[in-house]
Amino acid sequence: MPNSNTHFSNLLILWYIDHKRELPWRQTKDPYAIWLSEIILQQTKVAQGLPYYKVFISTFPTVHDLANAPEEKVLKLWQGLGYYSRARNLHFTSKYISKDLNGVFPINYTELLKLKGVGDYTASAIASICYNEAAAVVDGNVYRVLARFFGISTPINSSLGIKEFKSLAQQLIDPSQSGTYNQAIMEFGARHCKPNKPDCTSCIFNDKCVALQKNLVAELPVKLKKTVVKKWYFNYFIIQSEGGNIILQQRTKKGIWQQLYEFPLIETDKEIELNQLIQLEDYKELSKTHSISTITLYNEKSIIHKLSHRHLHTRFWLVETDNNSVMEIPLASITKYPVPTLIENFITSYFGLKV
Repeated sequence: MPNSNTHFSNLLILWYIDHKRELPWRQTKDPYAIWLSEIILQQTKVAQGLPYYKVFISTFPTVHDLANAPEEKVLKLWQGLGYYSRARNLHFTSKYISKDLNGVFPINYTELLKLKGVGDYTASAIASICYNEAAAVVDGNVYRVLARFFGISTPINSSLGIKEFKSLAQQLIDPSQSGTYNQAIMEFGARHCKPNKPDCTSCIFNDKCVALQKNLVAELPVKLKKTVVKKWYFNYFIIQSEGGNIILQQRTKKGIWQQLYEFPLIETDKEIELNQLIQLEDYKELSKTHSISTITLYNEKSIIHKLSHRHLHTRFWLVETDNNSVMEIPLASITKYPVPTLIENFITSYFGLKV
């Protein structure tokens, strides 16, 4: 490794030793614990992910415990973290490791990459931290540090950029302490080389950072324009029987919130009023199935729930029924079911129940 690269990695590691956060997954090299933390922290900040990690590792101390748990329990504990495919993949992979691999994790990057839900970043993190394999991690923090230090303007979400940054990261990693180096550069990006207003005056690289020298800190890294956000219109029906029981249904189709529970739903192509709603065939079928007697709108102004590529404009309709449906559950039991954050917030605000 060239001397300049050695200097870069040494500075990072020295900084990390002095500034790293004491986090539970940094106290172990158990691949199960590292894998669990990395899956939770995908697209999730440490402050939000840490409580979830603690709950998961205490509830499922081993990969066998996670594998033997019902999927519904896994989804319930995941509730609020979003990107629920991570939780489903986590559970699927735990069963594969427990049964097919006898609880033993793959011990190198190439084999780790074959696990469902494990991509380049996660495989690199586990391989380097647990087995000291010189596999460089590249996440948002790493992109930012490298783009600024080296003055790279190649878009980080382009195929060319992904290859360029991965190649550079691989050149920089210290093979003698790969896990420490990977954690160091991620921590540096998260805590010092921040997206907005980083403290460049006290930066360990301020004498060599190209972005600082050329006044490009705010412009780097470069990212191609995001996918156009689509608007979806949701109409949820809060159907309660005379006894106060409520109706929930499970989303079984692939897509957002698969296997989570929600209230009966009708999707429309625009926001509609009651007189338009009752003309819909889907509503007529719903009304017939549940013997709807009265319906009123709960929120005049739609609640906008933002996901990565879509915004859900949501109205909740309060419904009374004389029908005793086999699908209804006691209101007090609603908290046992895994639900999306949008539904969780409604249950908390309307029923006063902590989900």
